[in-house]
Amino acid sequence: MADHIAKWHRELGIFCRIKPLIIVEGNVLDVYQYPTEGSISKGSILRLPEYLHYYFTDLGYQTIAFYDSMQGFYNSCEEGHIEVFAKMTDARMDGRYIRCDFKGKTNSATSIVRTAVSQNRVPTAIIMNLASRYITSPDNVDQAEVDSFTNLLLASLEGKDVKTEAGTLKNIMVMIVNKVNDVPAWFYLDNPNVKTVSISTPSKDEREALIKGENFQSFFAADIYDEDIKYYEQHPDELEKVQDKFVGLTDGFSFTEINGLRRLCKNEKTHIRQMSSVIDLYRYGVKDNPWDTLNVNELKTAKEDFQKRVKGQDFAIVKTLDVIKRAVTGMSGLQGSAHGKPKGILFFAGPTGTGKTETAKTLAEKLFGDESCCIRFDMSEYSQGHSDQKLLGAPPGYVGYEAGGQLTNAVKNNPFSILLFDEIEKAHPSIFDKFLQILEDGRMTDGQGNTVYFSECIIIFTSNLGIYTRNEMGTREPNVTPDMEYPEVQKKVRRAIEDYFKLELGRPEILNRIGENIVVFDFIRPEVAELILKSQIEKIVKNLEAEKRIRLVISDTAYGKLMTKTLDNLSNGGRGVGNIVESLLINPLSRYLFDEEIKSDVKLTINDIDAENAPFALECSYEAIG
Repeated sequence: MADHIAKWHRELGIFCRIKPLIIVEGNVLDVYQYPTEGSISKGSILRLPEYLHYYFTDLGYQTIAFYDSMQGFYNSCEEGHIEVFAKMTDARMDGRYIRCDFKGKTNSATSIVRTAVSQNRVPTAIIMNLASRYITSPDNVDQAEVDSFTNLLLASLEGKDVKTEAGTLKNIMVMIVNKVNDVPAWFYLDNPNVKTVSISTPSKDEREALIKGENFQSFFAADIYDEDIKYYEQHPDELEKVQDKFVGLTDGFSFTEINGLRRLCKNEKTHIRQMSSVIDLYRYGVKDNPWDTLNVNELKTAKEDFQKRVKGQDFAIVKTLDVIKRAVTGMSGLQGSAHGKPKGILFFAGPTGTGKTETAKTLAEKLFGDESCCIRFDMSEYSQGHSDQKLLGAPPGYVGYEAGGQLTNAVKNNPFSILLFDEIEKAHPSIFDKFLQILEDGRMTDGQGNTVYFSECIIIFTSNLGIYTRNEMGTREPNVTPDMEYPEVQKKVRRAIEDYFKLELGRPEILNRIGENIVVFDFIRPEVAELILKSQIEKIVKNLEAEKRIRLVISDTAYGKLMTKTLDNLSNGGRGVGNIVESLLINPLSRYLFDEEIKSDVKLTINDIDAENAPFALECSYEAIG
């Protein structure tokens, strides 16, 4: 990084010669390495005020003063500056400080600033630190605060140039703020004497210079580094891969945070090949990553396990497991440069009741050992324009700010999870901007300013898009039907999804991020419905035996009527099968057990079902068993 001069540093070099007032905003609480030799050693790590002191010293400024509302004027970098500043402005010293309030027309900090920049004897730089905290609210200033900013405005107009042996220097004020609108808009808008310079988090080039440069060794304990580096000296390509991954995963990190990773890496005795593991420890406070401890052998039998719970969706299961295997083997995103994207992205489409949500739950149990790790968001609840605040949290000053966002809170509490966004087409279009950032960058900043990372999540969208379309009259009509073969269903649903994102929503970039991960579920066909019915009845029989010691037997006649009704109700998919079982079997069976006062220890045979006349009834017989 020492060899790379940041964009904001270069902008400062341009505009400090032509603008008397520069507002610096953004990542201002970070530390920085000084990029050049001068009044301080190249590569010195400095906070921004100190960085600016040495920067202006190297330009030839003879007097540099810091100001904040707690201490007044001072300079802790070099002696003599503040004394010269006090003499220049006729200000009274209090030890090593000039104590004064920010507010006011006269005898205030701003009146002293105005005096300093309007003289032409000594080139002067005034660095006003923590300027976001000078006033309570930029939208509701009292008269004393108006007077203060008017003084600064006049100072920008009255500022003088000073001729020195090194050339002409402009007296300059630098205000350090978190964001530019922390000061009144009238102060800086349309003011040709003001330039705003934004400091972002370190760029990829800056992170590479820090991580790949001579500082790389400092990330590791001496004995660990000496042991590991022998191998990587013989395999430099592998070392570059390790470093590139670390650089990618630290996108959005400040220098302070990267320095924290450095200390953490060293303290944890981390080996070079495991360098990126400290990022999980830093983000989540956990050392064990479920992705690293996943039993690969279990995934080898995952298809069979899925088929026990999700019937008739072999293609969808294979496609889903391909994405997961890609994530487990570290192959996700190899064709790109972003390392912080989610582990996997899936878009489940198809008719209702075909197993989309069940597949997501099964996946959560397989990967993380618990269905609860599948966190579901019903997107019909996010159909309003302000819905993004429900997901990410309200901004400061708005109702619900303290509560945070539903999505960001869920990921903070459980970073290793499956995020299921159900019926995505019902979300408000503004939500898609947030999804785009999650899919592209793998991170999101909530309303409280905290960064939440999605790099350990699987993102699953579900949708009923493509099942129905609207004709020229605007009437809703089927786009696919159960009598179509699956390849035709798949083709027509995918085309309808593409048309929705490209033509109706006008967001083809969302479709591009999903890529080829659209998984189309097939209709529940008769042979599959039979499997689902059989599976549900087996569960009922098993649970009655285990929980109530009731041995349930269903005759062929009764089973045949259940099957007939099931096949007549395939429009609702697997849910339709469940509804038939509930209405024709579970409800009348519950009634029979209650009426006959049967609690346990019986063999109960269902001989027949009255499936035509509501309320549906069972014809049963039972006998006690020991």
